[in-house]
Amino acid sequence: MALMTHARNQAHTADYTQLSPTVQAVIDKALTDADAADTGKDYVKAMGYVATAAGIQLPTSKDLAVCSCLNDADGCGCGAIFDTALTGVVVTATSDPDCNLSRLQCPTCGHDHPRPAA
Repeated sequence: MALMTHARNQAHTADYTQLSPTVQAVIDKALTDADAADTGKDYVKAMGYVATAAGIQLPTSKDLAVCSCLNDADGCGCGAIFDTALTGVVVTATSDPDCNLSRLQCPTCGHDHPRPAA
């Protein structure tokens, strides 16, 4: 007898540009909350909102980012939402004082057109 599992098979990445403006607003708010989080618990909670809104799994790292190419003046417009612990992620700007989030390129953009870390 075979056992059937009912676990959802969620994606590990999403494309911000393909999400509705309402979902984008939820993700933007959650990333703002994560950036300003005072505790690890608040940070993970905010990242959980990002994952849920994007329809992806929260990775083991509990850390997600939207590719900085989306908003960089010289970026390609990539809107990948990805695990920041992936090999090939490129830091395009470190976090500001009293903030938690650095600007990151996804591994594809980091490979295709890397920029030096700031």
